[in-house]
This record gives sequence, C-alpha cells and structure tokens, in this order.
Amino acid sequence: MMTALTRDDLYSLEDYARVRSDFRQRVMKHKKDRRLPLGEHATLYFEDRLTMQYQIQEMLRAERIFEAEGIDEELQAYNPLIPDGTNLKATFMLEYPEVEQRRVALARLVGIEDRIWMQVEGHDRIWAIADEDMDRETEEKTSSVHFMRFEFSAQMIAALKAGAALSAGSDHPNLPVVVSPIAGGTRDSLVADLG
Repeated sequence: MMTALTRDDLYSLEDYARVRSDFRQRVMKHKKDRRLPLGEHATLYFEDRLTMQYQIQEMLRAERIFEAEGIDEELQAYNPLIPDGTNLKATFMLEYPEVEQRRVALARLVGIEDRIWMQVEGHDRIWAIADEDMDRETEEKTSSVHFMRFEFSAQMIAALKAGAALSAGSDHPNLPVVVSPIAGGTRDSLVADLG
C-alpha cells in the first residue's frame, strides 16, 4: 500500500534544483509504463506516489513555495491522487491540438468520464468514479481533464496477482474503444499499485 506524501518526502527548493534533471529523467521513464491510450486523443495517465511527488515538486518550484503552509496545501491537493492499495487512480485527458477540433470533440463527448472502465478477466467491469473533487462538465461540453478512481475487490486483486488479464476501455457512443489485454510493463506497473 502506498502512503501519503509528507513534507519530509520532498526536496527543498535548493535541493530540488540540484537533483531536478536526474529526478525528472527517472519520473519520465517511470511514467512510460503508466500511460494508457484509449484511442488517438484520449489517454489515462495512472498516478502513484512518485508521479505525485514530481507534480508537487514542480508546483513548489514554479510557484516558489517554501513555507510550510503552502507546502501543506500542495500535499492536500495531490495526496488524494495516490492509490491506497484497493484502487488505481488516473488523470484522464482528452488531447486535441486544434482549438476548434477540441471544442467540437468536448461537445460530442459529454459524459465520457462516466463511461470509462477497467476489467479483470473473469470479473465485472469497474466503472470510473470521476471528478470527486469537482464537477468538470456542463450540459454543452465535458472537460479535457478528469480525475478518476477505479476500485478493485479483493478477489479482483488476487486474480491480477495470479496473472489474470487486465483490460480497459470506453463505451461512450462517440468513443468506443477496448484495450485488451493491457500489456507487459503497463500491466505490471498498475498491478504493483494494488494490494
């Protein structure tokens, strides 16, 4: 089980400046196995303790935050995105390079955040619990970023640890996609978050 980050887990701004290049390289390598495309323009980026430490360090650096209160605010914002052993947590992004293309797509994909799923071989689909922090859509369009949690039962986790296939997808009518099975390093990285 992953534990929440504390101030003790973070580099000071000065120390981070010194290690940032190596740390960033390590995180980018780690993130490669935590990215799951769902079609050409939709991607699940699975978060964990390391990806959140990087996000916090970058926010502290960009905002020049060094006081305890500000650091605690960043920890409170990002710690909920760390999986707790029974779930996977992801940032779901709808990425379109052109403004007009994005506007049209986000209007066509209203409700997409409730149609993303994962499935352990031999078990029912697990539907994303989306945007627990705030509502990110209107009747006219969805957001290009959603935060998702996928809750796994003890039986599902045991099946995955024993080698069961893991798949994911969307059953939104304007983005029907199935990734089955999730392969190699990505599967291994995600299963390591569970149990």
